[in-house]
Order: sequence, then C-alpha cells, then structure tokens
Amino acid sequence: MRFKLLAVITLTGVLALGTSAQANIPFFSDKDETPTLAPMLEEVTPAVVNISVKGSREVRQRIPDMFRFFFGPNGPREQVQERPFRGLGSGVIIDAENGYVVTNNHVIEGATEILVTLKDGEQFDAEVIGTDANSDIALLKIKNGENLTEVEIGRSRDLRVGDFVVAIGNPFGLGQTVTSGIVSALGRSGLGIEEIENFIQTDAAINSGNSGGALVTLDGQLIGINTAILGPTGGNIGIGFAIPSDMMQALVQQLIEFGEVRRGVLGVRGNDLTADIAEALNLDAKQGAFIAEVLPESAAAKAGLQSGDVIVGVNGEKIRSFGDLTARVKTLGIGKPINITVLRDGDTQTFSVTLTAEETSVEAEQLHPALQGATLAPADGGGITITELEEGSMAARYGLRKDDIIVAVNRQGVNSVAELRNVLDNAEGVVALNIQRGNSSLYLVLRGG
Repeated sequence: MRFKLLAVITLTGVLALGTSAQANIPFFSDKDETPTLAPMLEEVTPAVVNISVKGSREVRQRIPDMFRFFFGPNGPREQVQERPFRGLGSGVIIDAENGYVVTNNHVIEGATEILVTLKDGEQFDAEVIGTDANSDIALLKIKNGENLTEVEIGRSRDLRVGDFVVAIGNPFGLGQTVTSGIVSALGRSGLGIEEIENFIQTDAAINSGNSGGALVTLDGQLIGINTAILGPTGGNIGIGFAIPSDMMQALVQQLIEFGEVRRGVLGVRGNDLTADIAEALNLDAKQGAFIAEVLPESAAAKAGLQSGDVIVGVNGEKIRSFGDLTARVKTLGIGKPINITVLRDGDTQTFSVTLTAEETSVEAEQLHPALQGATLAPADGGGITITELEEGSMAARYGLRKDDIIVAVNRQGVNSVAELRNVLDNAEGVVALNIQRGNSSLYLVLRGG
C-alpha cells in the first residue's frame, strides 16, 4: 500500500564520514571539533516552513438500495456532500524576494485558506500561484512576507547513490524536525504514486505532515521535495521518495510564467532498454529508453528519430529508463528545442527536437472504433470529457453522453488524451470505461478495436 506522506530523513552513520570526503562541509563546530551538522542546518532550516490549510471537499456516499425508490428509476446512486477539512504539511522557500514557496499539490489541494509558519513562529497567509497534480508540485506566494530566507537550489542530476542527505519537515504537526539518510536509488518510476515519476529514493524516515519538505545535501543545497513513502502500515520502513530539484525547477518556472504547466510531447512509444534488446541490437549500453514506435507527424518524427533507436540522454543528462525519459519530457515546456542523444546502429547521434503540445482535442474514433462520433478533451478536474457526441453514433449507442467524463480505462486512471490513447492501445479484448456522469459513477463496456 502506498501513502502520500511527506518526508523527514534519518541519517545514521554520517558522523563516521569524517572530514576527508567533503572537506568544505561544516561537520565540526569551532569549539571542540564535535561532529555536527548544526552549522549547515542553522543556515537552511529558516527556509523550511510549516503549512496549515482549511477548506472543503466533496464526499461521495453510495445511496442504499432501499432508499433509491424515493428518487425514481433515474435518480442518483450517490449522495454528494461538502465537508470541511484541515491539513498540515511542509514547504520550502525558494525565492525570498518574491515569497515563493514550493510544496506538494496534495498538501494544498482544495484549500481555501493557507497559513505559512516560519521556523521562528511568524505566520503569513499564502496564495496559490499554480499547481501540477500530475507531478504533485504546487507553488505558493507568501503575502506581505518580510525577512524571509530562501534555500540554495542544487543540481539533483549530480546525485549519486550513497550520497548523504538531510530532510527537514513538519511530521505529525510536531513542528520543524530534522532527520537524515542516504540516497538509496535514483530515477524511480512505475510506482503508481504520481502520473509523472522520476523519484529520488532515500531511507529517510518519512511520515505524515512532512509532505513538501526539503531534502538537502550536507552542504545545504536543496536537491529534492519529499513526497511519498512506501509502507504497508502507513509508517516508515526506510523507503521514501522525493521529487528531484531539477524537475521541480522546470515545473516552477512554467507555473511562474503561465500559472500552469504546458507539457510537451515527444511522440514515441517504447520501453526500458533490456539486456535482450541490447544484445539483439549489438549495443554497448545497459540503460536507456528503447523506441518501439515513432508516431507520425510527431516532434520525434520531424526531428528524425526512428523506431529501434535507444535514447540515452536529454540535454546532456543521462536517461536510465523509458519512465525517466517520460518524466524529463513531460517536465519540459512546449516550443523549446532540446537535444536528444540516441544509440543507432552502434553509433551515438544527437538530434534537436522541438516538443509539441499535448493533444487537447481528438476525434475518439482514432482511439477506438466503439468511440466513433465522440470528441474528447482533458477535463479541468481530471479525466477526459466528451465535448461533442453525434446523435445515433457508435459511441451514443454504447451509452455515452455529452459531458460524460472518462476517469479510468480498465481501472487505470487517465488525465490526458495521450494517456487514454496509450491505455487503449495496450488494452486487449473488452474495454471497461469508468464514467463520471453528474453525481453518478458507472461503467460502460466497449467491444471491438
């Protein structure tokens, strides 16, 4: 079971590192050379804040069968109520002059009031500049903030497995807490925690309330936003995840400029480079993203990428897997040229690619024959909405209606046309659509394709 609880990290063994490995890091006090991280933390912790929120959320409850007759045969199957909620989390000040704070989207989602508390207890109201639910990033702005401290942002691309890290956050509402650990793995994806995953894994002790907190190096540079843990009981088992700072910065720049993330699309399908694929292609490589298909008229096709290519780098940064590639591309904005390094026929080649925009509307027949007559587009609150529906069309005969929202296909959530296309392409046989229709949720089964 996976939980979105944010992170504080427990670092054991750091004192044994000594001064030889990183001489510039302030391990020792000036007084008696007792091992300590206190000098670094005194500089960094004022930039980590506690976040408390208030708001209301929709709560859906199934109406018991015995009461449905009151509403008639076409009445609602669910009762929807607005219920107030309160929440706690953490955040990091990345720009003191403008009062910008980065946190997780799930910390502030649905909030109507956001209160930021500094380490010294001073409190400020905050407003939302923009959010990206797919990567779980949110950018806040502190109102009328004074004497703020920002953290220096490091390059997560330079991290190595085994590097020591320190986490700062607000677990269980206790107040600011510091823990430590090491980088356990890099480029973690396929966990089902977020749509876009390229996590730093750490053995940090991550608990509820630490979401949005800072993961920093021993010299005080921010290299991650603590986001989630993997734990069967909701407690820490030494497997925590953080959003890399490089990814966070790219998203934040778009949120500042546009108020939203304008995600780019490369236009390829594929999978991780495996030993079997590398042997078949006679490639001297162990990691990368194997391209099985290049979509016609896509950015990749226009740049000259081909099926059979293995992408090993984006803008000079190593690509470890297809999930890694997906996260990098979806973090970058549209319209900006990027350099993609591929292995082709044993040679290394670099292509300049200009990412195109995600599909915003599509004739659904292109995705599945049973959807003929429907026009689809991403819904504001998640899922794919049917914006137009031809009367008497195949989609209408299957029971779809205008304004229906497709929230999942074969129990796999979809939030973009590209996601829907990918799920339908990989579906075999019967396709079950989970539809949100007004206050009701239902399943429709499609055949053919």
